Amino acid sequence: MKITSIIAFILVIVGAIVWLSVGLFGFNPVAFLLGAGIIPRIIYSLVGLAGLWVLFFTLMYKPFKRV
Repeated sequence: MKITSIIAFILVIVGAIVWLSVGLFGFNPVAFLLGAGIIPRIIYSLVGLAGLWVLFFTLMYKPFKRV
């Protein structure tokens, strides 16, 4: 499960950078690199699932809990 969390965390960071570039510059690097079609939708879905995984991990395991 550790590798899953690491991959999810990396995907969430990449997704945040993509949304930052869309918000600040109006530039979508995923659409630029991959065009329109099914592949960008798959990538967006993976990033969304990674975000849900990180949320689930944070709520279930409370990694930031004070001792």
